[in-house]
Amino acid sequence: MRLLALSLALLVALTTAPIAASQESDVMATVSRFIDALNRNDAKAALATCATQASIIDEFPPHEWQGPNACEDWATAYAAENGKDGITDGIVTLGKPWHLDVRADRAYVVVPATYTYKEHGTPKAERDSIFTVALRRLAAGWRITGWAWSRH
Repeated sequence: MRLLALSLALLVALTTAPIAASQESDVMATVSRFIDALNRNDAKAALATCATQASIIDEFPPHEWQGPNACEDWATAYAAENGKDGITDGIVTLGKPWHLDVRADRAYVVVPATYTYKEHGTPKAERDSIFTVALRRLAAGWRITGWAWSRH
């Protein structure tokens, strides 16, 4: 009987590990698509990674956006803030996730990030920032339901 229980436990562990790894890869692919689209200044592609309802916290006023247009409203405010401050050539580089948890149709990611840019032509960098993302798996795939950027 113990052998049967051990065999079943091993079978479950071996069959769920690849599924979990695949889900983690899918979650990170969505996060990467969002960042890659922002790096290309492709707001449409970035917004496609967002769920209809989202919540965002970022370092510039008004600091939080939520609701059905949160991602679009954030993108508009981000572009305006960059224009006001003379920010160009922004690139976010993500590190290896510190925390990645996938449970059923929800995921949570904490990843270190570096933001390099030019301010009035002078190169600048925000190193050791933290990008925290919540996602939900919908019929169309993983979508971002919330995120926060924290500068170090």
